[in-house]
Amino acid sequence: MGDRWHVEVDRTLCIGSAQCVHRASRSFHLDTARQSRPLTPDVDADELVLEAAENCPVEAITLTLLESGEAVFPPEE
Repeated sequence: MGDRWHVEVDRTLCIGSAQCVHRASRSFHLDTARQSRPLTPDVDADELVLEAAENCPVEAITLTLLESGEAVFPPEE
């Protein structure tokens, strides 16, 4: 079985650019306030979800390993 991630969007940072939706539309959507939300907070590791997090212009998306809580993105310094 592969890794599972927990996906969070910091709504205090999100500016509604929709880059995450464009890159991973099966994982993110914009709500009525035009802020991103994960469709499901816990997902199988997915390159498109990682790409969405990496390309968020304000780094509002965090990914952690579901089992351990270890950071996937942004990586810990």
